[in-house]
Amino acid sequence: MYTKNVYNGMGNVQDLLRGVVGFQWDSGNAIKNWDKHDVSRSECEQVFFNLPFVVVPDTAHADSEPRYHALGRTDSGRCLLLVFTTRDDLIRVISARDMSVRERRRYGSEEEKAHSPV
Repeated sequence: MYTKNVYNGMGNVQDLLRGVVGFQWDSGNAIKNWDKHDVSRSECEQVFFNLPFVVVPDTAHADSEPRYHALGRTDSGRCLLLVFTTRDDLIRVISARDMSVRERRRYGSEEEKAHSPV
């Protein structure tokens, strides 16, 4: 899982994902992601392994547990927005869809940073 070149508006995503060993799937969410957005579980998981991987806290919807928005790319190049949380040592994807135009712009700017010399 990539933990480099990760942006988080509030802190260190490396710490968030350190110790994560896999994914936990709620069948209702997985079915919803497929039925509404044609996003498979496999595509969701791929986003966590490809750069750039952009994560920001979702403070508006984090009532009972911390939630995060992630912008990332599948192995086939599909640009997705994921909403996820972590439970113990697992990532739980809550929803997934294609990025909006605005999200693609943001992701493109992070992609440029990832590929530019330091």
